[in-house]
Amino acid sequence: MAVTESAPAVPPAARTQSRPTDRPTDQGGGYEGILRRQSQRESAARTYARSLPIVPVRARGLTIEGADGRRYLDCLSGAGTLALGHNHPVVLEAIRKVLDSGAPLHVLDLATPVKDAFTSELFATLPGALADDARIQFCGPAGTDAVEAALKLVRTATGRSGLLAFTGAYHGMTAGALDASGGAPDVRVTRLPYPQRYRCPFGVGGERGAELAARWTENLLDDPKSGVTTPAGMIVEAVQGEGGVIPAPDDWMRRMRRITADRSIPLVVDEVQTGVGRTGAFWAVEHSGVVPDVMVLSKAIGGSLPLAVIVYRSELDVWEPGAHAGTFRGNQLAMAAGTATLAYVRENRLAERAGTLGAGMLGRLQGLASAHPCVGEVRGRGLMIGVELVDPDAAGPDDSVPPPAPALALAVQQECLVRGLIVELGGRHSAVVRLLPPLTLTDEQATAVLDRFADALAAAERAHTPHPPAPRGATTPRNASGPSH
Repeated sequence: MAVTESAPAVPPAARTQSRPTDRPTDQGGGYEGILRRQSQRESAARTYARSLPIVPVRARGLTIEGADGRRYLDCLSGAGTLALGHNHPVVLEAIRKVLDSGAPLHVLDLATPVKDAFTSELFATLPGALADDARIQFCGPAGTDAVEAALKLVRTATGRSGLLAFTGAYHGMTAGALDASGGAPDVRVTRLPYPQRYRCPFGVGGERGAELAARWTENLLDDPKSGVTTPAGMIVEAVQGEGGVIPAPDDWMRRMRRITADRSIPLVVDEVQTGVGRTGAFWAVEHSGVVPDVMVLSKAIGGSLPLAVIVYRSELDVWEPGAHAGTFRGNQLAMAAGTATLAYVRENRLAERAGTLGAGMLGRLQGLASAHPCVGEVRGRGLMIGVELVDPDAAGPDDSVPPPAPALALAVQQECLVRGLIVELGGRHSAVVRLLPPLTLTDEQATAVLDRFADALAAAERAHTPHPPAPRGATTPRNASGPSH
């Protein structure tokens, strides 16, 4: 996620809007005072608040209303948490039902009807080969704790300590999860190349680049002098989100499954952001047909409330009682909201809808490249979309791929906010504009999102380019390709 200047600036358009009479009017100057006190009181580690200086007071579906009276189209969706958007009626009803029933809200890991219903609905969505022989561990409230649990599980089950992870990965901010992420400051995990088409680590891209990445992995594991002993597990994202919205090729994912299975290495797939229909399948591994040994799940499974679990093959279940615990692993409201969300996505085939709508959005975004040389690549899967922005006038390391343009990406994000569109930045250099709209997005809303984005891109490009860029012509450029699958 991108981090910008510490003092949040109120968007110009926001300052000129008339304000409703029911907005906060405390002694500190309304919403501007709230923003000022936030910057004074909260830690320097805050992130989204820096680049999105708004004060949400109401929300429904795709729309957020700020305390300044402005409405925003939210294509961040709680970093992918809000599969059904804000305050969906089925989620609110599920929460009210628990509250009105008098059921306990805190139960540690005791069995409850609410938990039983959630587990049953979750297992009904899992790949059959896993669900038929699975165990579930309820973890702490965040996805990073589920990652910690997965790493602890495979180390306990195998008796080994090493781990395999991938360049560009993001698995969370706690110690073990951070070690396995691409930004780890002290690398204690063996890092493997993640295949990319646009910025291929081997300089070839496509199927050949993915083949080389797989061969490198095999060689590292089989070479007795590689310095890498048989690890406890491999952890991978089927689509790297924070790494820049990079979908793993399906053949490569199947190759990773064969490599790990042949060597008795548990395969852990992190579906924290990709799960619950986001990529056009209920779980992103379904695109490749891969059945992992462990799945890490959070975000959307809680229906907007904190919930994180791991689901894994029963033969790995060698933990002693209490080997992994957490005070808030029995969040009844989150389980109820999660059950409603999972069922709604499944019954209304929202994963399929995300695949169709996402493909159309990718196509239109790719069309922007002909008029905007700063668009390096448009990529993604389903409603997990990224637009990498580049400096077309600067030569890349191999004179073929322009360098990333993080300042331009930040300007696009700010221009989007001025136009009432919330987007996030990601990628290795924070040069990828990310779209994560809810799965309930309508065709009309998708058009509005893309119109605002196109307008923001043009405005930011004008501000960063001395002379308007010349159109590229009718031919689709080589660096504005489609989804990596």
